[in-house]
Amino acid sequence: MLLAVLVFGCATLKPTGTSKLPVSTMKAKQIYKAHQKQRAEFSTLQSRLKIELLTENKSQSHTVTLRMERGKTIWLNAFLNMLRVKITPNKVEMYNKIDRTYFEGDYSLINAFLGLELNFENLENLLLGDAIFKHKANALIKSSAETSYALRPKVSSSLLDLLYLIDASSFKMESQKVSQPFQNRNLEVDYQLFQSIENQLFPKAMTIKVLDNQKETVLKINLRSVSLNLPLRFPFKRPSGYKPIEF
Repeated sequence: MLLAVLVFGCATLKPTGTSKLPVSTMKAKQIYKAHQKQRAEFSTLQSRLKIELLTENKSQSHTVTLRMERGKTIWLNAFLNMLRVKITPNKVEMYNKIDRTYFEGDYSLINAFLGLELNFENLENLLLGDAIFKHKANALIKSSAETSYALRPKVSSSLLDLLYLIDASSFKMESQKVSQPFQNRNLEVDYQLFQSIENQLFPKAMTIKVLDNQKETVLKINLRSVSLNLPLRFPFKRPSGYKPIEF
């Protein structure tokens, strides 16, 4: 499950504590459009990630190879080819050579971990430091914040509460929070560091916190290396005789 979430990054930038403060006259529509203009454009991305999984009673750290084809594929390989994941807009595939199990299906595996219904575009946005959901330009309102721009949906919902905190200097995401009060679930993604690669900003360090009925799971993700726009392969062939994962 920890491999369902990840990120990127070369000169390191902090998204918080910038010298530039929010402009009080800037409207929500302008802030959101400025944030959209910071969307990274690339065909492929490859990197090595250090992922740390923290639960109530234990901690695990792993190094993962990540490959992405923009809008098409997220591919991960870990533990000396013992665990492999391939995510496309249509399905999620995973196999684990250690316990000879596999998963092949929709996004239910990822959604069960994050506690939120996401599609490929949502997941890609989360990993790249973009707003998780796509909005119409006039669908958000600005709320008060001292050092960043805070945006919320104009039409509130008792089922889902959403908050974006956007850096006043770079217009990249500082934090995005999704709450489901009735289910007592919260998803918070904090972007501690960004870095510039080929004149574009990518997350370098991020933390994903999932709170489900007072049980908290934390993923800390750090980038070790990255390359853009190289020809990449996304091999995935599940060995025979494996058992499906049930959850």
